[in-house]
Amino acid sequence: MSIAKTYNPKDAEDKWYTYWMEKGFFRSVPDDREPYTIVMPPPNVTGVLHMGHMLNNTLQDVLIRRARMQGKNACWVPGTDHASIATEAKVVAMLKEKGINKKDLTREQFLEYAWEWKEKYGGIILKQLEKLGASCDWERTRFTMEADLSEAVIDTFIRLYRKGYIYRGVRMVNWDPQGRTALSDEEVIRKEVNQTLYYVRYAVKDAANGAPSYLTVATTRPETIMADTAVCINPNDPRYTQLKGKTALVPLINREIPIIEDEYVDMEFGTGCLKVTPAHDLNDYELGQKYNLAIIDILNDDGTLNEKAEILVGEDRFKARKAVAILLEEAGQLEKTEPYKSQVGFSERTDAAIEPKLSMQWFCRMQELAKPALDYVVNGEVKLIPDKFINTYRHWMENIKDWTISRQLWWGQRIPAWYNAQNEWVVAKTGTEAAALFAAEGKSADGIRQEDDVLDTWFSSGLWPMSVFDGTRHPDNADIRYYYPTNDLVTAPEILFFWVARMIIFGHEYTGKPPFEHVYLTGIVRDKLGRKMSKSLGNSPDPIELMEQYGTDGVRVGMLLSSPAGNDLMFDVSYCEQGRNFANKIWNAFRLVKGWEVADIPATSAQQEAAHWFGYRFNQALTEIEDHFAAYRISDALMATYKLIWDDFCAWYLELAKPAYQQPIAREAFEATKGFFESVLKLVHPFMPFISEELWHDELFGVRAEHDCCIVAEYPRSGAFDEKLLADFAAVQQVVSEIRNLRNTKQLSPKTALPLAIHATSGIDFSRYSESIQKMANVSAVDFVDQKPSGVTSFLVGKDEFYVDVAQNIDVEAERERISKELAYLEGFLKSVNAKLANERFVQNAKPEIVANERNKKADAEAKIKLLNEQLLAF
Repeated sequence: MSIAKTYNPKDAEDKWYTYWMEKGFFRSVPDDREPYTIVMPPPNVTGVLHMGHMLNNTLQDVLIRRARMQGKNACWVPGTDHASIATEAKVVAMLKEKGINKKDLTREQFLEYAWEWKEKYGGIILKQLEKLGASCDWERTRFTMEADLSEAVIDTFIRLYRKGYIYRGVRMVNWDPQGRTALSDEEVIRKEVNQTLYYVRYAVKDAANGAPSYLTVATTRPETIMADTAVCINPNDPRYTQLKGKTALVPLINREIPIIEDEYVDMEFGTGCLKVTPAHDLNDYELGQKYNLAIIDILNDDGTLNEKAEILVGEDRFKARKAVAILLEEAGQLEKTEPYKSQVGFSERTDAAIEPKLSMQWFCRMQELAKPALDYVVNGEVKLIPDKFINTYRHWMENIKDWTISRQLWWGQRIPAWYNAQNEWVVAKTGTEAAALFAAEGKSADGIRQEDDVLDTWFSSGLWPMSVFDGTRHPDNADIRYYYPTNDLVTAPEILFFWVARMIIFGHEYTGKPPFEHVYLTGIVRDKLGRKMSKSLGNSPDPIELMEQYGTDGVRVGMLLSSPAGNDLMFDVSYCEQGRNFANKIWNAFRLVKGWEVADIPATSAQQEAAHWFGYRFNQALTEIEDHFAAYRISDALMATYKLIWDDFCAWYLELAKPAYQQPIAREAFEATKGFFESVLKLVHPFMPFISEELWHDELFGVRAEHDCCIVAEYPRSGAFDEKLLADFAAVQQVVSEIRNLRNTKQLSPKTALPLAIHATSGIDFSRYSESIQKMANVSAVDFVDQKPSGVTSFLVGKDEFYVDVAQNIDVEAERERISKELAYLEGFLKSVNAKLANERFVQNAKPEIVANERNKKADAEAKIKLLNEQLLAF
């Protein structure tokens, strides 16, 4: 049966993915094999496939497919994350379109809508990952709000609470007015923002004895003036010594506040006076605690001003800022304004500007929990790849703060705390248990109700490597004992602390072991201009459309060709085109081989030497590829595979092995080629699973058994290779390249056979490769001589000289001109090298290898000049 002229990716992709699924190749259950486990970083149920997912999951699939072929029990666990803030925002928006306000619903009603939304949209991204070829064990698909995973989260909260790690209290938190929830420090993105610095006058009450009648305070947030409870000056500032013990009046509302002194104030910044607003600034809060200042919170949860502001009640904070500035100016209390740049925090989820806000929240003490998680990374039990992230991780873990774990949402695991009518509380799994705890403490359980807040999404996803195997609830089950700790985690550096650190913390807490051995940190996918891909910029291609246009294998190759760990990928669609061309190259090479007629004739010398060489070259390349995999240089492993197939196999081996036009090939050479092709398909399968499986089942290889598939074929094992033979063949390849270059330079037809003479002194047996050189360079005959023949063009490869008789085929005058120009260049080059070597300071101070390199340049130039002069004399 003939093979199609062109490769049709869509047909192959649909056919083989369905086949793999039906035959259970992705399924994993514990057995006596070595396990190899990856848990997928669960994408949000709100998500659709983007380029970052493409990169991350292609890397995971490469690792899992290779492990499967190596005979390991490969288990890749997929799943999705409930993504509290993002999902609740989606559901609220969906309800709004229907004319429904969340405030008008009960919690249970809202959650019904949320689960309905999740069931409709939550699995989209997983189906898209199937298109990518992701060989996950889909029967193990988990969701972070499944009943048993949620139970594990609740159990963990209770466990940490009882050990004293979780507490409840009023603290200054990061408040997202749009999401109306608290955020942890890690969920706040700092951005430099152009702002205005307002210089506001605060009247000093009862100023006397030459003291200033007002203080000028510089602030970027005039809308919080109404929450001021003090003005602070530095006690060492000579400008304000007479104000000790005085009071000032808050502009616009004339409330009297004390003037306090503290060295915290920077005398050089602004005016050296600081407005103290304890309810709306973390540092001001600490000053307020130190001096027992009143706390006036003037902002509602949605960022509007409340009644405590006294003015502009109900206005949005940013509109209030502009309005307050106008009012200050009208009152003569705005001295001046000036542009100012400063760092402002934004919500990682909603991109709303964060408000520091005093709030009753649940917190987790982190310092003690963080120490073993730091030690695992520092001592190498968990290896970060690349290791440049170790210091970043260390800095964060050594300076970790308590984690705000409560969120003011309904979608998520509800905190297992219970309140009675007196607002006293206990922590328990159920209301019944809570009532019993109240009774045990001699308290009433009347009016018992559960905490409204849910837990931070990262709290639940921190348990992911264990909870997917039910390892926290049933730590002795077969799955957790077999698959945990997992092997590799592939994720993005930006969630190193959000997620990776917390998984390590929880893993140690439950098992005394880290949850994985290696953390491969991908870079950010950027466009060719270096911009991060985003919908707003319109620079992010649709991955599904890319796969339809270039084939999934082509896109996988395109993503990986230039994506070294930890470094950003400057993506260009041309990479996918390169990947598609690579697939076509393999397809066309297969068509070439399949088109050969086989006969029982002796193999030619060129075919025998080609097989001899490529067997060693394959082993050499495989050793290099395995080294790349061991160091998690996945991009380099692909490039080495790409070069082996495109250059060594297609451009050299197949050209040497193929029979003369319309002539049969020796069975020995044909069988060797089939064997090499099988090895090539196995080697490329982790990167290009579809085309490799399609060709694997071609009739060229005979009838395959039902489970004889490339996906589970034994991955090639590197064997010994003869470095001397490989070096000799590399010299032969250079000879062929030189002859081809000679043709191009002298504009000779490739069809014109040229005689070659060789004066070999290096010890390479070129006679062994005479037929190969003749075939690849179209040489009519190869002679071995002791001296240079007359009237020939010569070149060097190493120490050996090669002579090609081209005189009757070239324009003599044009050739003399070309040689003269090359001579002039080389003589100028030699002059510069000699000057450098004649400089005693250079020779004495430069590294020995640099000096040796310059001397090699000199010798090489002198040898070439000698040859060119001889060529000129020959005309």
